[in-house]
Amino acid sequence: MDFAVFWIAAGVAGAAAINLIFQSKPINSVLSLVVVLFALAVLYLQLSAEFIAALQIIIYAGAIMVLFLFVVMLLNLNQDQFGSNRKPGLRSFGVLIGGTLIIEISLIARAFVSSSPTDGQVVAAEFGSVAQVGRLLFGEYLLPFELTSILLLIAVAGALVLAGKREEAQPPEERS
Repeated sequence: MDFAVFWIAAGVAGAAAINLIFQSKPINSVLSLVVVLFALAVLYLQLSAEFIAALQIIIYAGAIMVLFLFVVMLLNLNQDQFGSNRKPGLRSFGVLIGGTLIIEISLIARAFVSSSPTDGQVVAAEFGSVAQVGRLLFGEYLLPFELTSILLLIAVAGALVLAGKREEAQPPEERS
């Protein structure tokens, strides 16, 4: 049963991630990312990391995605801004880079699978516990955690500045 749940969650995460990339509307991409985050929470549950799964849903699928939706709606991005006609050479360059990335990932995965046995691996008893997450988050990873929060704050401030400049650029008679 665990094997089936793993493959279903992995398939949903993969399909939603592919959908995220190929969406033309930013709102649909954000919603696809929410599906990916929920599927990852299911995978964490399978690893007996209930606390990390709850954090994944509450923080990422909840708070961070609401922030992303707010910024996307605030910027009011239109589909024509991201159309394929703007720079046709970029699409073929993206396909080339994407193909190279897939080849590299498959080579790394093949080397990893052949070099380490996966059968019978045991997860540590404290994996995903509140104590371990707290010790790592406020100990070893305190600086990256704080830098991430500052980066998110700067991103929201930048979105507000961009939205404010766009409104000022419109003539006064068009605003009302």
